[in-house]
Amino acid sequence: MRKEEELLERMQKLGIHENDIVEKFILGSGKGGQKVNKTSSCVYIHHLPTGVEVKCQRERSRELNRFLARRELCERVERDILKQKTKKDSELSKIRRQKKRRTRRSQQKVLEDKRARSTTKQHRQPPSSREE
Repeated sequence: MRKEEELLERMQKLGIHENDIVEKFILGSGKGGQKVNKTSSCVYIHHLPTGVEVKCQRERSRELNRFLARRELCERVERDILKQKTKKDSELSKIRRQKKRRTRRSQQKVLEDKRARSTTKQHRQPPSSREE
């Protein structure tokens, strides 16, 4: 109950009204077996003033999906209004940076550093005793 009340307050702050939302229930798909494919638990929400569309099928329950879809709608509208990165956006951009391929120049620099380190380590070893 508390989470729902907080969501309603958040929607009011952002100016999202229930009569501005078009809500549809769609047949589910994907993993979960026959029951998921027969029930309309997938929630589609379209916020008319901003044009933001959200589709949520995270859970098997329609009510829980309605809540999650509204929460996602609030996040997207907030991001569009405030033009600032949310925590989720910053996590996604961090993952993108981590997966991004290095440029050819940066790859060469890494290899040069490795070679320099290798020669430094080779100079540390004691001289070989072949003069017996």
